[in-house]
Amino acid sequence: MNELLKPGQVVQTEISGQPCQVENFLGGGGQGEVYEARWAGGPFALKWYFAHTATNDQRESLQSLVKEPPPSDSFLWPLDMACCPGVPGFGYIMRLREPRFKSLLDLMTDRIDPTFRVLATVGLALADNFFKLHAKGLCYRDISFGNVFFDPAIGNILICDNDNVVVNRQGQGGVLGTPKFMAPEIVRGEAVPNRDTDLYSLAVLLFYMLMVHHPLDGKQEASIRCFDLPAMTRIYGTCPVFIFDPNNDSNRPDPVYHCNALEYWPIYPQFLRDLFTRAFTDGLRDPRHGRVKETEWRGGMIRLRDAIAYCPHCGAEIFYDFDPADADKARPGTCWSCRKDVNSPLRLHLGPRSVVMLNHNTRLYPHHLLNGGTYDFSRPLAEVSRHPTDPGIRGLKNLMDAKWVATTEEGVVSDVAPGRSVRLAPEMRINFGTTVGRVCA
Repeated sequence: MNELLKPGQVVQTEISGQPCQVENFLGGGGQGEVYEARWAGGPFALKWYFAHTATNDQRESLQSLVKEPPPSDSFLWPLDMACCPGVPGFGYIMRLREPRFKSLLDLMTDRIDPTFRVLATVGLALADNFFKLHAKGLCYRDISFGNVFFDPAIGNILICDNDNVVVNRQGQGGVLGTPKFMAPEIVRGEAVPNRDTDLYSLAVLLFYMLMVHHPLDGKQEASIRCFDLPAMTRIYGTCPVFIFDPNNDSNRPDPVYHCNALEYWPIYPQFLRDLFTRAFTDGLRDPRHGRVKETEWRGGMIRLRDAIAYCPHCGAEIFYDFDPADADKARPGTCWSCRKDVNSPLRLHLGPRSVVMLNHNTRLYPHHLLNGGTYDFSRPLAEVSRHPTDPGIRGLKNLMDAKWVATTEEGVVSDVAPGRSVRLAPEMRINFGTTVGRVCA
């Protein structure tokens, strides 16, 4: 990189008027370079554009974004514009990414190994935050590996490169997306980035994250000797076929080259596979109406988190798949890791589509127990507790401010005060105040 700015150099901000001092070079890409800088008394990041990318359109777009609050704290949003006499281009200031946040590319290359629970949490956060962005009438344009970072310990996310954000269906020119993430209609030259193309890119990102594979890379891709632009246009634009399309097996994963897809696909519950199937069948044919919406992905990722249990033989995370129309009937499964049979553990039914496995470390949150509750995993309202002398006995501890009312199958009613636990038993009903749950075995 050229390192357009040097350590100790001071640039001027346009809105706050406070000076910003460059400290060190962090990295760069096709648009410009990023530096760690000191501004407003703290550490921030400063992105500086190359002369050929510092266009008037980019400046005007940034100025509009700076005036708007970010959709959420997960966006490293432009905070102020920056300029420096004698230095070509311009820049903007944003929050500095903490070291605990890792790139999704680290996941793809096995440099990190997060749990399924963390991945489901990341998927939920992605869907929820892009919903918030789209709800403001904006389009991201470039959802891909390079623009999302996450904490592999708990699943918090950061979304960067927000200088590409534009008003939905008004962004002419500029960024079209990242290869393999661009919607087919963009690849074919029939559309510019918009909310519908964002939905396609989001689905690709979620599939990559959970299957460690691209949804369209099957036998067609494996048979190509020269992966040039015409070949990419055919696979991702003019003739895209989902590798698990139930009505078209022409592009199934190759068992030699596509092991990840073949191994991961059957691990996940049917409801999640159905969402992906719709995203890459109806979503390919009908961009406006066939694509899976952010709220659907959000609900799917919550269900995925709640479906996690643990194999009693090897401890691996496994998923229990329940048909909402027949959720009372538990079906024993087979652990994907040790291949041993696994019986269904206790679970809590909180509605026709909400089933939470009651593991030793299960916690319930506002979105479980409060009508309209937020997705806040920092504030559990209940947690499974173990009996002090018999680990085979489990209870549910009340972390709310109000009491619960528990009713056993025999009709015995008891209050569960805040800070107390109730012993879990099949067919017990618990009134949490705004929600009633039923324990099943």
